[in-house]
Amino acid sequence: MTPALAVLETGQLLQTAMLVALPLVGSILLAYGVFHVAVDLRAADRRRVISRLKGRGGEHSGEDGVDFESFRKQTAEATGALARAFARLTVTARLQRMLEQANVNWNGAQTLVNLCALASVLLAILLVLRLSPLVAIGVPLTVFVLPILYLNRQRNKRLKKLTQQLPDVFELLGQALRAGNSLATAMQLVAKELPDPAGTEFGRVFHEQNLGLKIEDALRNMAERVGALDVRFFVTAVLIQRQVGGDLAEVLDKIGSVIRERLQLFGMVQGLTAEGRLSGYVLLGLPVLVFFILMYVNPEYMSLLYTDSTGKMALTTAIVMQLMGWAMIKKIVNIKV
Repeated sequence: MTPALAVLETGQLLQTAMLVALPLVGSILLAYGVFHVAVDLRAADRRRVISRLKGRGGEHSGEDGVDFESFRKQTAEATGALARAFARLTVTARLQRMLEQANVNWNGAQTLVNLCALASVLLAILLVLRLSPLVAIGVPLTVFVLPILYLNRQRNKRLKKLTQQLPDVFELLGQALRAGNSLATAMQLVAKELPDPAGTEFGRVFHEQNLGLKIEDALRNMAERVGALDVRFFVTAVLIQRQVGGDLAEVLDKIGSVIRERLQLFGMVQGLTAEGRLSGYVLLGLPVLVFFILMYVNPEYMSLLYTDSTGKMALTTAIVMQLMGWAMIKKIVNIKV
């Protein structure tokens, strides 16, 4: 037997083994993910029943109108060997922080396990159907990445909304402090009067200090959890005031006015750069639109772009240059305020 035939037979054996093993592995991972989802749901129901038996649950759990059980609670530790292995990775910690900032009640390690299981099942199905390698790899990769991109978008929207709420938060805190309330009571008032995310985040601070944590540590936890620069300014001002004294209400008024003016300036910059952003969308979408129109009008002419080697190289170069141009336009119009 010649070496070429031996290599060919070895490749065929490997392909046959992959076609047999991948569906099996995908099915096991899918069953593993479904099992742990069911276990988490049953554990949540059990915790809810225990909480009610201890008198902490219910839709109206306090006279202050703030339901501590309605706040997001992260799983203390990942369940399952695979999830615990994922929990040791740095990327899992980043994903967990993203989930916290998006106010999504998921565990980062378990989320990665479920996404990997779903992507593996799709990969096995596409390989069994003998589709092209590009499709077999691209579809599971897209299914894995799209939920993370969606969570990142939700995180950005929530942090942006929190920044827009901060001037009202500081104004309400200043008025409550001038009325003779303590800082903790003022934060309770913010939690009652303002919607998510400001009400939720300050409500967590109030309940953390109410459960025995120092208010300084609770504020540091909020600054670490949110990660917004304006929130760090507020926490730093409060920590300094509690050490050296001073009029905290006046400090909050000044911080709120600075943030309000910065938001107005940011809106002005967004209006002035709107034309540049629109140009970026047009320049990114117009070649794609022309490509599909020509594909419909003259498919034989356009088929050279994905059948001929030179056409493939030209198409790849065009896509890369389009993305580079879009990134450059985004960099130009993204003015830091």
